[in-house]
Amino acid sequence: MSSDPTRLLRPILIVVLLAVAGIALFWASVGFFRAEEITRANARATLYQSQVVSEIERFEHLPFILSQDPAVRAAAAGRGRVALNDRLAGFADRAGLEAIYLMDRTGETVAASNAGRTTSFLGQNYGFRPYFRAALDGDQGVFYGIGATTLRPGYFIAAPVPEPTGDVAGVIAIKLDLGRLAETWADGGERVLLANADGVVLLASDPAWQYQTLTSLTEGKIATIRAARQFSDQPLDPLGWDRDGLTATFEGREYYLAEVSIPNRGWLLIYLADERAVLLRASFAVVAALAVVLLMLALWLAQRSQRTMVALRDVQQINAQLGQEIEERRAAERRLKRTQGELERASKLAALGQLAASVTHELGQPIAAMRNHLIAAEIGGRAVPPALGGLVTRMQKTTEQLKFFARSGSDEIVEVDLRNVVEAALELLAPNVAASGATVDAQLQTALVRGNQLRLEQAATNILRNALDAIADGILEIRVEAGDVAQIVVRDDGPGLGDVPLEDLTEPFYTTRASGEGMGLGLAISVEIVREHGGQITARNRDEGGAEFTINLPLAEDIT
Repeated sequence: MSSDPTRLLRPILIVVLLAVAGIALFWASVGFFRAEEITRANARATLYQSQVVSEIERFEHLPFILSQDPAVRAAAAGRGRVALNDRLAGFADRAGLEAIYLMDRTGETVAASNAGRTTSFLGQNYGFRPYFRAALDGDQGVFYGIGATTLRPGYFIAAPVPEPTGDVAGVIAIKLDLGRLAETWADGGERVLLANADGVVLLASDPAWQYQTLTSLTEGKIATIRAARQFSDQPLDPLGWDRDGLTATFEGREYYLAEVSIPNRGWLLIYLADERAVLLRASFAVVAALAVVLLMLALWLAQRSQRTMVALRDVQQINAQLGQEIEERRAAERRLKRTQGELERASKLAALGQLAASVTHELGQPIAAMRNHLIAAEIGGRAVPPALGGLVTRMQKTTEQLKFFARSGSDEIVEVDLRNVVEAALELLAPNVAASGATVDAQLQTALVRGNQLRLEQAATNILRNALDAIADGILEIRVEAGDVAQIVVRDDGPGLGDVPLEDLTEPFYTTRASGEGMGLGLAISVEIVREHGGQITARNRDEGGAEFTINLPLAEDIT
């Protein structure tokens, strides 16, 4: 029995036709979505242009208004300059400006809103700035650059302060921080850059683009920029894009460019629309069309074998539901197990907190009284057994450790450098280091986190003290590093952790020391402090002998 050739060719023909239709639909969709994306890019660029113009024009006339102020004119003539500092500070705070400052005819700042700060403009000479020279000639001076004193970028607007004779007595200037615009662009997930007339990027949604150039600058232009100290010591390297009209290849991606100028300033705002979005939407359109075709084909096939398809779908649905239920049950069991562990630890800590509050309350005053009696006895010349003083000190330290679990307030959270935390802990433990004869190998990098420095110092001190207690004449390695997270790594060459897991070591009152040498609270306190700061402590036995404890904390820049 011979087969029908047309029956074999029909599926091949259908596949070819679907492929041709899919390709045609894809490129038609690309054209449509590209036009739509370009229209959107132009609208977004116009919106951000209006933001820049509005931010600048809001303060454009403020220097002229300030130049008419009697206090400003008197200060320019040499009277009341100290009082003007406070007046300018009030103006700057209310207007939201970074600084307002008055310069004499030589460019030296004689009054400033930031007087008294470490980065104050007071006493600084800005006679080299173009905005000062323009204002000294009687015109309004505008300039964007990196501050020579603060090293922070800003937009400067200056106006002359006239004398009664009409001559220029000085120059009043304001510094406006436009960085908030770039932060807004970045928060919105946009790709925007703002360049000046020289092609230098002033603001960008990606900080890495800032102070790069749209095109290579001539040596003469670079020399002019350097003379005005406009961009400090920035290299002003080209942005590294391959531009062709309103398209550009940048960082391995294709972009459509929407450009708008900032009126009266020669600046150019460029909005970059990623071509991948167009290709992705076109691909979705093809997939959607293919899904419709396949759905129609499935319906046609379903008409021929409706009962079989219905049964198959039912089986598939049942299998999917069973798989989902099994996975949900497993996930619930994992969550339950984790929650039970957390509740068990929380219950222990709650009970410990109640016990600590009671113990510290009941023993605090008697211990303090005992301490006072011992001091009074020593002052009165009576002999006091040294052991008795040691016992009182030990009881006092014990209650101080228990106070950690009885505390109820919150501590001030600021930006903390872990390098300073470890240095403070080492300074506190200097007697312990000397007593143990240990050699300390500390390599400390800057690692910024957000937290309470004193509590972090307490956690680091406990970890370091445990390591010192474990070694004698050994080596204590300390590392502070900043990578994906901030880390304090403490390594010793002592006996190690043995077979004791970290969970047991961090239990309150668990200790491997001899009786009377510790309560077993130090590591438990450290774990709680690190956990409060969003981090964790890990521990392991080193292959070469000894133990390694690591404190992991989120970087300050990762915390919002």
